[in-house]
Amino acid sequence: MSICVLFPTASEAALFQRDDVHSIVSGVGLTATAYATLKTIQQQRPSLLILAGIAGMYPHADLAIGDVVLVASEVEADLGFFTPEGFTHLAHLPLDMDFVRRHTLPCHHLPADAPFPLARSASLNAALAPFIDSRGVDIENMEGAAFFHVCREEQVPFLQLRAISNVVKPGHDDWDMAGSVQALTAGLHRLIDHLQARHGT
Repeated sequence: MSICVLFPTASEAALFQRDDVHSIVSGVGLTATAYATLKTIQQQRPSLLILAGIAGMYPHADLAIGDVVLVASEVEADLGFFTPEGFTHLAHLPLDMDFVRRHTLPCHHLPADAPFPLARSASLNAALAPFIDSRGVDIENMEGAAFFHVCREEQVPFLQLRAISNVVKPGHDDWDMAGSVQALTAGLHRLIDHLQARHGT
């Protein structure tokens, strides 16, 4: 089983070291992640890609700082227009244009016996944006939707693992960066061990 792990930052990758997987620092944000994901697929030809990083949790989510989750779905939540009624996602605008209306992107590669709880995620280039519809999601990150989209288009199996570092609330600066990176690292080892045991490698 050939596994590649993408980390948005060197800080998130700092504690992870493993000889049986290939690790890449892919960059922060949707654009950098799309490029790094496609480049990794083309150059490494992995049988599985994992995006691993920290994330914020919305106040309504049934989560706590330090929790580790597998991401079941992503939405590029700040893709859209501001209208007189407020922000509207591009997929929900009545535009007379021929384009693919892309909203929620599910992950169909979650193991049936996943060792972590599942979370629904919003991806934004503008972190903590107050205008998005966060009612149907649990966490926020800055890369996942691009990663999901490229992997789905290229038909490469993928997973996303996130450790909760903060509450998504402007002015809430109580981040646990060190603790969440430690939790992410331990969770990533646990996930890879679990996957390899399932595949007999």
